[in-house]
Amino acid sequence: MNITRRILGKMALGLAGATMLMQAPALAQDKPAPFDNPGEVKIALVRYLSTGDFFQAYLSGVEAQAKALGVDLRVLDSRQDAALQADMVDQAIALGVDGIIIQHGLTESMKEAAQRAVDAGIKVVAFDVNVENDKIPQIEQSDRDLARLALEQAIKDNGESWKAGYVYVAGIAPLDRRDETWREFKAKYSGINEAAMFGTLDNPIANSVANQARSVLSANPDIKVMFAPYDEFAKGVKIAIDEAGLSSDIKIYSADISTSDIAAMREPGSAWAATAATNPAVVGQVSVRALAMLLAGEDPGRQVIVPPTLITQAQLNENDIKNMEELSAKLPQFAHADVAVPAWMPLPAK
Repeated sequence: MNITRRILGKMALGLAGATMLMQAPALAQDKPAPFDNPGEVKIALVRYLSTGDFFQAYLSGVEAQAKALGVDLRVLDSRQDAALQADMVDQAIALGVDGIIIQHGLTESMKEAAQRAVDAGIKVVAFDVNVENDKIPQIEQSDRDLARLALEQAIKDNGESWKAGYVYVAGIAPLDRRDETWREFKAKYSGINEAAMFGTLDNPIANSVANQARSVLSANPDIKVMFAPYDEFAKGVKIAIDEAGLSSDIKIYSADISTSDIAAMREPGSAWAATAATNPAVVGQVSVRALAMLLAGEDPGRQVIVPPTLITQAQLNENDIKNMEELSAKLPQFAHADVAVPAWMPLPAK
């Protein structure tokens, strides 16, 4: 038989096809159980906070990673009703889910609910709520670093001596962690004078905070810095500052970021000077990945921390960043967190 170059080519293609067929079962087995049959895996996201761009982006990240895994996702939204959120954990248990993400909430209402899920054999992770359970990994944005980055920028911009307004609501885990850093800064820099502390989570949060901020500014016209370590707080403070005509006299430092936040920071003469943030969509993806690792019998760690990025008004203007997509493209460290990414884990399409 005269073996021509064409026959050799056909033989090579045939061998390649056979090799691919032999490899196909192995590739299917690359994912550990139960993700070798992901359509049978059910997970639930049980939410406490959902108002604002941050939480919409977080949800989009959860949905994107769940889709990449091919699992069945159920979303239960309590809309800041603590008792209802606890009931929704029980609803998720009754639905027979394999895993639950608890997103925000109050320790006193979620601690026992989370334990009931664990007792039912369900894997649980918690994002920004301390459920005081060693079996439940905590997904965090490194809230202390968020506050630290924003406050370091405030010191850089304003020096070490200024009168401040501070927006805070106790009992919410991420805000409590940010508050620890604020207290450390006040101890370190004796020239920082907290003239007023205020805050609310009443819906709509920004408008409710604005109502409070109007009174604070009226009583303390010499405030120079507003530390509002949650972007809905910062939006409310900005509304009041704009109305009072004090945009050139006060600077706002915050945590979290969204497209609407970027627009507010880039308004001509905006008081919103800087924020420290993680990409909320990335945090949502990490939450699902950590839960998937638990379901696969792997350990994501007791604390799963997503590192933050400092974002200043000057950066946004210099790079002409108008939305979250451009922020991710021009600040690559914001676009992805190499956290809870085992080799077998499929990631969302970019």
